[in-house]
Amino acid sequence: MIAKLFKGIWHALNFSRRLIVNLVFVVLIIGIVAAMMSSEEEVLIPQDSVLRLNLSGKLVEQLTYVDPVDAALDDAFGPSDKPMEVLVDDVIKVINKATHDDRIKAIHLDLKSLHQGHLDKLRDITVALDAFKAQGKPVYAHGPYFTQTQYYLAAAADEISIHPYGGVSIKGFGTYPMYFKDALDKLHVTQHIFRVGTYKSAVEPFIRNDMSDAAKEANKLWLNSLWEQYKNDVTARRPFNVDNFDETLTQLSEKMSSVSGDSAQFAIKYGWVDSLKTDQQFNEKMVALVGTNAKGNKYKQVKYKEYLASISGFSTQPSPFTDKVAVVVAKGQIVDGKRKAGVIGGESTAALLRKARLDDSVKAVVLRIDSGGGSMFASEQIRDEVLAIKEAGKPLVASMGSVAASGGYWIAASANEIWASPSTITGSIGIFGTIFTFENSLKELGVYSDGVATTELRSSSISRGIDPQYADIIQMGVDDAYDKFLSMISEARNLNKEKVDEIAQGRVWLAPQALEFGLIDKLGTKGDAIESAAALASLEHYEVFTVEQTLSEKELLMQQIFGAEIVQSLLPSASQTDTFQRITHQSINQLINKVQQSANMIELYNDPNSIYSLCTMCDVSQ
Repeated sequence: MIAKLFKGIWHALNFSRRLIVNLVFVVLIIGIVAAMMSSEEEVLIPQDSVLRLNLSGKLVEQLTYVDPVDAALDDAFGPSDKPMEVLVDDVIKVINKATHDDRIKAIHLDLKSLHQGHLDKLRDITVALDAFKAQGKPVYAHGPYFTQTQYYLAAAADEISIHPYGGVSIKGFGTYPMYFKDALDKLHVTQHIFRVGTYKSAVEPFIRNDMSDAAKEANKLWLNSLWEQYKNDVTARRPFNVDNFDETLTQLSEKMSSVSGDSAQFAIKYGWVDSLKTDQQFNEKMVALVGTNAKGNKYKQVKYKEYLASISGFSTQPSPFTDKVAVVVAKGQIVDGKRKAGVIGGESTAALLRKARLDDSVKAVVLRIDSGGGSMFASEQIRDEVLAIKEAGKPLVASMGSVAASGGYWIAASANEIWASPSTITGSIGIFGTIFTFENSLKELGVYSDGVATTELRSSSISRGIDPQYADIIQMGVDDAYDKFLSMISEARNLNKEKVDEIAQGRVWLAPQALEFGLIDKLGTKGDAIESAAALASLEHYEVFTVEQTLSEKELLMQQIFGAEIVQSLLPSASQTDTFQRITHQSINQLINKVQQSANMIELYNDPNSIYSLCTMCDVSQ
């Protein structure tokens, strides 16, 4: 009877599995046919519309590659655990186009789903918003509440409003990495750490349970500078000074007491917002400005992605007969080998630079960097191509984004010029090596490794541990790598080697301090770097294009077949009415993602010599 019962359960489960797989297959086939038989609907933008910048996700330099099948299924079956991303260049392109589009009368900054953005990216967007306002077009910021990232953009608006039950949350900057020493000890993982640099704190999460005093000292310096930039930028646009920012709990508590704990009234009283409005009241204000849409229930508007789609259709391929400035984006951790966009592969990023070098129409190159570093070997592979471009007679300008530290600085150092945003995190010039071995973990399980080898060099392994003499050899390699790092910077930047050592030691700096030390040449945007590269190449008329990885025929086919819109149109959409559930889901996922990202760092440690130049403290929470 028991055997028959389990056999019946198994058949039922097997039938259910086949049924679900077949249903999904049928849905996808229908979607493919529907996509082939229908053309994309043209986005119609009524006269006197409001551009609703409903940005959702994290502002990035480059979109992380996502498998098209995974993306389609995530969108179709509900909220994804993967963080969404917004390309900064797309946002700026949309605002710039709307600035001179007679159909667009105003902008509504709808930022409630914007998660994170470093100051350099936020600052570039506000410059575009200023140009929009200079044409006599107003910008309105409205939402239930504003986080620190969201408020920076909102401050650029002509008018800021929040819900009467809303608020503004500005807490400053901080860096709070997770530390795993006790966890690794409990798992009996043996850590072999080799480093150079007083402030090289990248390995601290694995050897400590807290941040060292040296790391706190260095981090406090650049975090304070970043915070001053934020405050100065905001107060330049709002009717209060820097004293209005709350920096102690006592100060915040006293202010909240004066409004009986009402966060919306707090925002009004201290000038953070201009008015309190429900969504209905804001809609009425916009209706009075531009009228209603075709359905008559909302103000005339075009959403961010709709407008982006409408202007992207006019984009053309670069002309083969025009001189060009090529932009190569290096975003993410630097690792050995080939990687998709979002992680910097030594081979794949070098290949993009090589593509620009071998293109006769490319006269100058801009290497846009947004990276805290990683593999030393991969960094040097990329720098080799930087040198090859210069030897080919083409100027190369490095443009630093949010962060260009450790290996991120390594790949920039040999450029003809280095540009950085005032808020760029850079420096962290130091080297470390790390190897994890599991002989004690295996021992706890009753598993042992033993045998023979032709040399003593073969006896060390992750299952047996590392001989002390072998560890000494690795430390020699780390010391040599640090010396090479200093020598390379000294030669590339024409600086005294001893002076480089003084400002190195793994210490993190903001760009203004790096400029004083001679680590960078100028402060400016990516656009400034592009103009400088063109000037170095004596170009008056030129095109700018981004060198991207070429997708295989299979990947292109998958993108066409598994377009998220196709799958979504055939399946019920997930409910978007439960705001509390959505926010809770995001908050939990943010915590889980932080733990996963910290743990996954081990997976990205794939340097063939186990030597790295990486800044783990450069991830700023805001």
